Amino acid sequence: MKWLGTWWTTRGKRHQEMPEENLYLIKELRTARMEWENAQCRLDYVIERDQIDYAVFALEASEKRYEMLLRKAKRARLTLLDEKTGKVAKV
Repeated sequence: MKWLGTWWTTRGKRHQEMPEENLYLIKELRTARMEWENAQCRLDYVIERDQIDYAVFALEASEKRYEMLLRKAKRARLTLLDEKTGKVAKV
């Protein structure tokens, strides 16, 4: 799912009305997603064994962090809305 053209909401409240901790969680989710995608790309370009080990470790760590933040967003009842389609995807 593309992150541009989407915004997070909670119980029908727009981004501006959210508590500060939810806004921080949204920011962290975006950062974690970007780190995860970067780790996936990095794995494609490694050559040496040490680089491979590090790339795999970084990928697993970033994936775990992203999953943890998604669970936290789900507990906070945050929802992702795609502005182009208008479809809501619960986290």
